[in-house]
Amino acid sequence: MRPDSIRADYRIIIDWIKGESSVLDLGCHEGELLSLIVRGKNARAHGIEIDEQAIYKCVELGLSVSHQDIDNGLSEYGDESFDYVILNQSLQQVRKPGVVMNESLRVGKEVVIGFPNFAYYKARYQIFFKGKTPITPSLPYEWYETPNLHFLSISDFMDYCQKQDIRIKRKAFLSNDRMTGIFPNLLAQTGLFLISK
Repeated sequence: MRPDSIRADYRIIIDWIKGESSVLDLGCHEGELLSLIVRGKNARAHGIEIDEQAIYKCVELGLSVSHQDIDNGLSEYGDESFDYVILNQSLQQVRKPGVVMNESLRVGKEVVIGFPNFAYYKARYQIFFKGKTPITPSLPYEWYETPNLHFLSISDFMDYCQKQDIRIKRKAFLSNDRMTGIFPNLLAQTGLFLISK
């Protein structure tokens, strides 16, 4: 696969992961990112997914995946069992994000988190002027189809990390698959963070 054909958030995450690391992907979906990490970084990787159909796709890619609900915790994994835990586009979909974050930080030495920014200016515009639940490239669902349960912004996440004494080691902000550094809470569609205790 050509690097320019890989999603921008995947390229950033792959860049942050060191070679030959151990990786746990929570909410790995159909395994595209996990497969790229295994091949590109020679990682020892495992995924967790709740959707059975997505698990079949992962198995077709030769990935090791467990069927479980990450809201129930990660009690089968010891402290710092993995170099990295990934929560890309899944934190906003869990019922108990605080529990999932704590468990991720316990199990992983570092945690990669990516989520849609609900404070993106086009989302704000749709709410303010149209009075409707926003639909944007990073939030492509109608209100009745969305898997998202928690609507957080980049500022919300950074405030949470500060309150919980979570260290933000790296961050990246994307808009239309390009990096943006100016006013990310307003202009970025997606926020990506590398965090640790």
